[in-house]
Amino acid sequence: MKKMILVLLILSAAISVFANAQREQSGGSSVIKVGIINNPPSESGYRTANDTDFKAVFTSANGYDPSFAYSINLEDQLVAFNQFVTNGVDYILLSAAATDGWDDALRAAQRAGVKVFLFDRMISAPASLYESAVVSDMAQEGVTAVAWLKNQGLSAYNVIHLQGVMGSDAQLGRTAALDAEFNAGTMKKIIQQTGNWSADEARAIVQSVINAGTSFNVIYAENDDMAKGAVAALDAAGITHGVKGDVVVMGFDCNKWALRELLAGNWNYDGQCSPFQAAVIDGMIKGKTPVQKKVISEEKGFDAKTITQADINQYGLGE
Repeated sequence: MKKMILVLLILSAAISVFANAQREQSGGSSVIKVGIINNPPSESGYRTANDTDFKAVFTSANGYDPSFAYSINLEDQLVAFNQFVTNGVDYILLSAAATDGWDDALRAAQRAGVKVFLFDRMISAPASLYESAVVSDMAQEGVTAVAWLKNQGLSAYNVIHLQGVMGSDAQLGRTAALDAEFNAGTMKKIIQQTGNWSADEARAIVQSVINAGTSFNVIYAENDDMAKGAVAALDAAGITHGVKGDVVVMGFDCNKWALRELLAGNWNYDGQCSPFQAAVIDGMIKGKTPVQKKVISEEKGFDAKTITQADINQYGLGE
C-alpha cells in the first residue's frame, strides 16, 4: 500500500511539473488550440495582409497552437471546420466563403464546446451560434462607394460591374447598393458578372464588352485586383480612364499600389476594407477586452482628387 501511495505521489508531482511547464510556455496558461479558416492568401492583396495579420498574432509565442485551412469554396471550408471540431480545438476563427450553409456545423461546434469567432465576413446563421463577429460592414462599403459615384454628376451611368465570389459577404454587400441603382433606373447595367476576385477574369470580361462595341463609362470592381485587370483591358484598347479619362474606375481594399493609381489620377475611387481583426479576437479570447457580439471596423472611401501620400502611408496595404 505504501509503495502504491508513493507511486501516486510521484505521478502527481510529474503531472504538476508538466502542467507548470506548459503554463510557462504559454505565458501562464495552457496552450490554446485554434483552427483558422480563411480564403487563400493568393486571392488578393487584401487577403495576403489579412493572413499575415493572423499569423503574426496566433503564434506559439503568444500561447496558441494554431492550424490553418484555406479555400474559397464553401464545401472545402465546411470539411476543414468539422475536422477542427473533431481535432478538439478550443476555438475556430472563420472567414466564410459564403454566407449560407453554416448552421449545422456551428451547432456541432457548440455541442463540442468549441467557440467560434467570425472575422472579415458575416454569415446568415443565428448570432447565438458564434461568440463574436469582428468584421467589415460590406453593405456600408457599397453604400459609401455608390454615393460617391452618384455625386460625380455624370450625364449617364453605364456600368460594367465586376463582382467578387458569388454568395460571399463582400460580394453581397458591395453589390446591393449598386443593384438598387440599377433597379431604380438611375444607372444602366452594361454587364454584371463575377470576376472571382481575379485580375485575369476581370480583364477578359471587360475585353468582351469592348469587343462587342458596347458603350460604357464606369467600371465598378469589387476588389483592387479586378480593377487592375479591367484597366489592363482599357489600356490595350486605348481607352482613357481616371480623373481626366473617359472611364471612371472604382476598386475596393486599398492596397498601396491601388492607392498610388488614385494619386496618379489613373483610378478614381477605392473603398477601404480593413484586414486587421486578429488582435481584437486575441483580446477577447484572453479576457483582455469584453466579448462583443459584433465589432465593425471603421472604414472610408478615397477619391483620386483628394487622396494624399499620407493617406497611402497610413491606410494602404502591402507595399
